[in-house]
Amino acid sequence: MKPISYVIVIVSLFFPFSSVFAADELNTGDTAWMIVATALVMVMTPAGLALFYGGMSRYKNLLNTYAMTFVAYCLGSVIWMMWGYTLAFGPDKAGIIGGLDNVFLHGIGVDSLSGTIPTYVFIVFQMTFAGITIALVLGSIVDRMRFSSWIVFAVLWLTCIYSPLAHWVWGGGWMAKMGALDFAGGTVVHINAGVAGLVLSLVLGKRIGYGKQPMFPSSVSLTALGAALLWFGWFGFNAGSELAADGVAASAFLVTNTSASMGALGWMFAEWYINKKPTLLGIASGVVAGLVAITPAAGFVGMSSSLLIGLVAGVMGFFSVAVVKRKIGYDDSLDAFGVHGMCGIWGALATGLFANPAINGSATGLFFGNPRQLLIQAVSIAGTIIFTATGTLVVIYITKVLTGSLRVTEEDEVSGLDNAVHGERAFEID
Repeated sequence: MKPISYVIVIVSLFFPFSSVFAADELNTGDTAWMIVATALVMVMTPAGLALFYGGMSRYKNLLNTYAMTFVAYCLGSVIWMMWGYTLAFGPDKAGIIGGLDNVFLHGIGVDSLSGTIPTYVFIVFQMTFAGITIALVLGSIVDRMRFSSWIVFAVLWLTCIYSPLAHWVWGGGWMAKMGALDFAGGTVVHINAGVAGLVLSLVLGKRIGYGKQPMFPSSVSLTALGAALLWFGWFGFNAGSELAADGVAASAFLVTNTSASMGALGWMFAEWYINKKPTLLGIASGVVAGLVAITPAAGFVGMSSSLLIGLVAGVMGFFSVAVVKRKIGYDDSLDAFGVHGMCGIWGALATGLFANPAINGSATGLFFGNPRQLLIQAVSIAGTIIFTATGTLVVIYITKVLTGSLRVTEEDEVSGLDNAVHGERAFEID
C-alpha cells in the first residue's frame, strides 16, 4: 500500500469519507433525485399550464392557448441551451450578467459537476424554469396576440429579461451579493412573469367585448386537471431547488403541499363569503396562489409558517382577481398578474419574515432576529418590478418594429384564433 493510501485510511477513521470528498464528487442519490425533479418541472408547462390556461380560455381560443404555451416551452428549451444558460450562470460580469464562456454549452462535458450533480442535469433543471416563466406571461394576453409576434416577443424576453434576472438572483449577481432570498423563483419566475404579463396586456389593450359580454372558460374541468398537474410538478420545482436529496428538500416538499392546500381553502372561503358560491375554478386558482407564494420561501420556512403563507395567498389572490382588477378595469385575461405577480410579491416578503435558521442555517428572517432581511427582500422586489416593467416595454417596442403588429385582426379575434391561426377547432359547435 502506498503512503497516500495509509493517510486516507487514517483520515477516514476520524471523519466520514463522504464529508471529506462529497463536494468534489458525483452523488448518485442527488443526481437521481434531480433527474426526477427536472422531469416533474417539465410536466408543469406543456401539460399542467397548458391545461390550466387552456381550460380558462374561451372555446374558440383553446387550441391557440395550448399552442402558445407549447411553443413558449420549446423556445425556452432551445434558447437556454444556446445562450440563456451562460447569460444566467456564466462568470459574473459586474453583478449584471453572466459571461459568454458557455455559449452553446461550450466547455461543459459529461464529467462536469455542479455541486454533487452533473452540470448537464443542473442546466436542464434550470431550463425548465425558463420555459415555464415565459409561458406564464401568456396568461395575461390570450385571445388577442398574434402567434408570430408571441414567438418574437418570447425570444427577446427570455434573452433580455429572464436571463439577466436569473443571474442577479441565482448566478452570483447583485441581488445574490446583497443577500436576497429566492429559493425557487418568487422574483425570478412569478413576480417577473406577472409584471411582464400586466405590461403586455396594457399595451395590447382590452379584448373586444371585455366587461360588456360574458367570457366563459371553455372547460373548468381541464383547468382543475391542469392545477393538479401543476401541483404535482411543483414538488420538483421547489424541493428540487435544493439540488440535493436531503432534509431541506424534504421540508420544501412538505411546506409546498401545505401552502397549496391552505391557498385553496383561503380562496374558497373568501369566494364563498363574498359571492355565496365556492367554485371549482376558485379552488384550483387558490392551489396555484398557495404554490406561488411558498416558492421563494420553500427551503427557508417551517410548516407553521407555510400555513399562514398559503392562507394569505389564497385570500389575496381572490381579492386581486375579483375586486382589484374589476375596480381598476385592466384586462389580464387569465389573471397572471393577480395570481403570480401579487402572490409572488407576498411570498418574497414572507420569506423575509419567516426564514427560519433551524430549517436552513443560511437564512434568518425578521421573526427570527434579522429585520434587515425584510428590507433586502423589499429591495429585490422593487428591483425586479422596475427592471421587468421597463425592460418588457422595450422588448414590446422591438417586437412591434420587427413584426409590424402585436394584435390579431378584429375579424380573427371575433371569429376565434383556433380556426383563424391554426385551422383547427377544439370543439364541434353547431
